[in-house]
Amino acid sequence: MTERKVRTIPASISRVTAEPLNVKTKRKVAAYARVSTDHEEQLTSYEAQVDYYTKYINSRDDWEFVAIYTDEGISATNTKKREGFKTMVADALAGKIDLIVTKSVSRFARNTVDSLSTIRKLKEHGTECYFEKENIWTFDSKGELLITIMSSLAQEESRSISENVTWGQRKRMADGKVSFAYSRFLGLEKDFESGKIVVDPKQAETVRLIFRMFLDGMTPHTIAAELTKRGVKTPGGKDVWNRQTVRRMLSNEKYKGDALLQKQFTVDFLQKKMKKNEGEVPQYYVEGNHEAIISPAVFDMVQAELSRRTANGAKYSGVSIFSNKIKCADCGGWYGSKVWHSTDPYRRVVYRCNRKYSGEKCLTPHVTEDEIKEAFVSAYNRLVSEKKEIINNTELIRKTLSTTAALRDEKAKLEEEMALLVKMSQSIIAENARVVQDQDEYQRRYSGLIERYDAAKARYDEVAAAISAKEEQSERLGNFIRVLKAQDGVIKDFDSSLWSSMVDFVTVCRNKEFVFTFRDGTEI
Repeated sequence: MTERKVRTIPASISRVTAEPLNVKTKRKVAAYARVSTDHEEQLTSYEAQVDYYTKYINSRDDWEFVAIYTDEGISATNTKKREGFKTMVADALAGKIDLIVTKSVSRFARNTVDSLSTIRKLKEHGTECYFEKENIWTFDSKGELLITIMSSLAQEESRSISENVTWGQRKRMADGKVSFAYSRFLGLEKDFESGKIVVDPKQAETVRLIFRMFLDGMTPHTIAAELTKRGVKTPGGKDVWNRQTVRRMLSNEKYKGDALLQKQFTVDFLQKKMKKNEGEVPQYYVEGNHEAIISPAVFDMVQAELSRRTANGAKYSGVSIFSNKIKCADCGGWYGSKVWHSTDPYRRVVYRCNRKYSGEKCLTPHVTEDEIKEAFVSAYNRLVSEKKEIINNTELIRKTLSTTAALRDEKAKLEEEMALLVKMSQSIIAENARVVQDQDEYQRRYSGLIERYDAAKARYDEVAAAISAKEEQSERLGNFIRVLKAQDGVIKDFDSSLWSSMVDFVTVCRNKEFVFTFRDGTEI
């Protein structure tokens, strides 16, 4: 029997590139450099990487320099925003690159999935990657295993860094340290000498104008149009305002000198997605953080008005000073403007209950602007005739409303109680993690603390709302008194500023009788 022999036939071409193994051709080589922050020391590292790899590739006779692809000041947790990285991969897939050299796996990507999927895609198209620090070549059989391990470590490092940064930010917030984007904030700026937040007097006038126009009955849309018409610059320095910008300003507590911290939080450190904080993580409210542009009472009035406009069920209209100021005596709904004979010489604008023909028909009549104006002049003059008595009564009411000492004491005690309950809850959670104990007993104790906290929080919200309501009403009455004191006597013609500042609303009855409810509660 003939002896069995096995003869090896050496490979003659590359499994990956399909090039003959004995042909010595230069590999087209590129490098990738990235730093994740804009700090000066990192930029130095970035420049050093570019210089090093340019010289390194050109020093090899068997390599042909293609390019250095770079990303500056960008995180490696995902590849979506790394334009240099994406361009490099596209060029490699197009056959322009045979080898990519980079400092380490963490420079390439800290996301394990991104790292492996990109390397496999490059490998399929004949492009190898070399990670100098770890000495990993991706065409090596052990390369993918090592890449998986190193990428996982890099991802874990990124998670750890993210958690440390988040902890640092939340610690600053808990300590009441406030920071925000001054370049996109109207009326407030940073004093670089003291490091404090200060008011820009010129821009502050625009802020006060916005709040004043809103309380005069205008909508964010009409305020935006008016500011654009006047040539006022937006917080971002643009010429055209939009209603969202005005709406955000009207509800931003920083204009009354306070600051609510952690309105948003990062959901995923890999994707860097931000989510509105709806109670998932703690928030911190800093009172009296800086000088106010808008008084707290006026700010609270605006918040109450925003709530009122959205609570009415119908879309608020601020196209005129009469919008959402005329109420139907039958259904309690608002009157809206209607155009009659819009295409002929008899055209006129009337106001009629918006619900007149929806459901049970309201029997209240339509009214014209002239009728409303005439009735207001009459009602206002009757109010002025009793000016002294009304002012005295209003000041007495205001004095009563200003007495909030008991409520403030209760609020402070509730704050202390809630802080203690949170501390106790955290303590028993930590104890349960360290010491073996009866879980039913633990759950009973924990649930008891949570119930006490919820009850204290509910009462705290009630007390805070009561204080705000008193302050808001006090401010309304104060403004009412100031305007009334400034009037010397009766008026002959309709005054739009008096209408906006004095009248809360006017009710139209079936017999076309007008009942004016003034801001002090007086009805005429």
